[in-house]
This record gives sequence, structure tokens and C-alpha cells, in this order.
Amino acid sequence: MSKKASNIDDSPLRVLAVTQGQWGERIAENIRVRAPADWSVEVWAAPRVIPPVVDDPQDFLPPTLPEVDLVLALGDTTGLAQLVPDIARVTGAKAVIAPIDRNTSLPAGLARQLAGWLKEMDVAAAFPKPFCSLTETTYNRTPLVTSYDDPTIQRFARYFGKPEFRVTLDAGQITEVEVLRDAACGCARYVADNLVGISADEALEKAGILHHHYPCLASMERDPDYFDTLMHVSGNLLKDSLRETIKDHITITFVRPSGYVEET
Repeated sequence: MSKKASNIDDSPLRVLAVTQGQWGERIAENIRVRAPADWSVEVWAAPRVIPPVVDDPQDFLPPTLPEVDLVLALGDTTGLAQLVPDIARVTGAKAVIAPIDRNTSLPAGLARQLAGWLKEMDVAAAFPKPFCSLTETTYNRTPLVTSYDDPTIQRFARYFGKPEFRVTLDAGQITEVEVLRDAACGCARYVADNLVGISADEALEKAGILHHHYPCLASMERDPDYFDTLMHVSGNLLKDSLRETIKDHITITFVRPSGYVEET
């Protein structure tokens, strides 16, 4: 795993994933299966229909929820975001991760409101857009990169977030791909499992195809902050990580379009 935050507490992490549909369910299942053995990963399937304005959160919450350290708010509707502060209060959570893979489920204004509510409760929060931009120190991509310093979120981000690989090659061919940090949805591991036998020169294009075929469930609507779709941003994050580990083995020269500025 990444050593960027080696001082992070290694004690067992208690996680509650709150889901509403296929997107969140797939993330919750991947984390449940792939998390360290000593983690506790609970899942609560919230009501599929929650009104955009919630008068009384207790009308939609279950009678009990487990005590946890971290809540993953994986909602499909804006109504779920309004339940998150009460979920954090009931569970005693120290932190919340509310990823934004679709702006319709958590618009920017509502995310700011939720951040304010949680801050008043002294609960740390991260809103990675997309989820696979989360690292142990930052989330989002230029021009939205946001730094954070919360140990609970860092413990999660050591294992899930922005894909990170270790690739072994022989004569320009990929022979092994180790996933150091998986995308929360499991896409990075799927890509890694299907790159063995591919040449370094073909790997980035193949990875992009595999990312789409997984399929990535991030939005295909143009995001006003990135001027691109969140699915494409997600794919580029994955390919950038792969490129970094195989760049010394790539022999093809890529021509950048005029005016292109590479992200630093």
C-alpha cells in the first residue's frame, strides 16, 4: 500500500456504507470483499425514494444503526444527503465521505450545506469528485484539488480511492500488475487483471477501454468544473497512474495537441 501517510493509525476501521442503488451497492460490495480483514464493513440500504426536502429524517432512518468510525454516503438522490448528519450522529462517526460521481445526486450547493452541517458537529468530511480522485492527502482534480488532514479518511484512502499500481514487465510485455490502491468500485482491479500479456505501448489504450467496459458508473454529462464528463475524468486518473509506473517502457511517442497543458 501507499506509504504517503505511514503515520496513519492501523487499528481496525468500522465503516457504514449507505446505499440507494446499483452504483452504491457495487462500491459497498467491493469494499466489503477487499477491505483489510480486521475492518468491519456494514451496509444500510436506504429507501430508494426520499423527497428533495426532508422535514423529519427519522421518517426514513432505521430503528438502529451500528457504531462506526466512517460513513460512506453513496446516495442516488439529493434527499439522502439530508439524512447524513443524523446518520453520523446516531453512529458516532468521526468522518464522512460523500463522493460525487454524478452532480445530480449531490449538487455543489448541497455539498457545501452538508459540509457546513458536519463541521458544526465536528465531523470531518470529504467530497471527492469523482470518488477515484481520493488520495491520502487530497481529493478532486485540477482545478478543484482539495487538501485534507483527517486520520479516519486517510485510513480509508490508503486502500481505496485514486488507483495506484505496481507493474512488472518482461521485454516490454506486462507480466504482473499489483493493485496498491483500488478504485472504490473495483474498476482498478478489473483493469489490472486484464492487462497481463499486453505490451507497454498498448497498455494505456487498453486500460481506457477496460475502464469503460467495467463499466465505470460515473456520469457521462459534461461537468462544469472540469469541462469534461466525470467518466472521462475517472478514466484519465486511472491511465495517469498506470502511465507513471510504465513510462520508462513506453516506446511510442505521443504528439500533444497544440495548446495542450499537461496537468502537474
